[in-house]
Amino acid sequence: MQRPHILQVGPYPAWDEEPLNEAFTVHRYFAADDKQAFLAGIGPQVRGIATRGELGANRAMIEACPSLEVVSVYGVGFDAVDLAACRERGVRVTNTPDVLTNDVADLGIAMMLCQSRGMIGAERWVRDGSWAKGLYPLKRRVWGRRAGVLGLGRIGYEVAKRLAGFGMDIAYSDVAPKDFAPDWTFVADPVELARRSDFLFVTLAASAATRHIVNKDVLAALGEDGMLINISRASNIDEDALLDALETKVLGSAALDVFEGEPKLNPRFLALDNVLLQPHHASGTIETRKAMGKLVRDNLAAHFAGQPLLTPVL
Repeated sequence: MQRPHILQVGPYPAWDEEPLNEAFTVHRYFAADDKQAFLAGIGPQVRGIATRGELGANRAMIEACPSLEVVSVYGVGFDAVDLAACRERGVRVTNTPDVLTNDVADLGIAMMLCQSRGMIGAERWVRDGSWAKGLYPLKRRVWGRRAGVLGLGRIGYEVAKRLAGFGMDIAYSDVAPKDFAPDWTFVADPVELARRSDFLFVTLAASAATRHIVNKDVLAALGEDGMLINISRASNIDEDALLDALETKVLGSAALDVFEGEPKLNPRFLALDNVLLQPHHASGTIETRKAMGKLVRDNLAAHFAGQPLLTPVL
């Protein structure tokens, strides 16, 4: 039996590439010099797309593959996949939730601690000999303070569970109060959530409804002593408003793992000393990335075997 033809949009680690090659006939879009010509040539054979969350699959790519049946996303975010185009053509879509939840939550907490306690600067203080000249400037504590979680889904819930271990006053915003969070305060309005928070975690799934939900008003409410931590998607934050707030000290600080146009982030970020910058690696552990790759392949295999998808989005 002929192996299904798969369009691979971006590279994966070797431990994923090898089993993908064994199970499917793989066409590497990312390696093509002339991508439009490449798609025109192999598109009619493609029955599946294997992509990454930040790369997705746009309408042009989907339309270039008239036999397309399924898009399997390596990542929890699927906002870069044109779901409308998929619906029109009856194309299924999957992602990789759950397997990355705890690692993403871990990094969010680590970013909060690192930024609040000034750990990057403190290490430089030791390495460059400044410690011999005087004590490192005092920073702010974490335990016992107020935390807000914007989006109490899988990742937001795990973040809040970890925050509880620091004895923090925890509140959250979502479409409605959650029965599984009786000990945390529900605040419907993101501005009000920010106003009562020292640390505001953004853990929302990205959609048209959440685009720039963290805007100028939210940032101002978080305030000059507040910290914004984003481990969701860049589109959830108005990046220009964030930069303005950080530059003018309207917002105290930020810790960010995602950016518009990454990896080519706005150079204004690089001039700031009140933001912690991370290279979109919240799920970046060996264990989780292996589990994500396996789930991508398992969804593809299930589809072509006529079995139920493991983690369907559409």
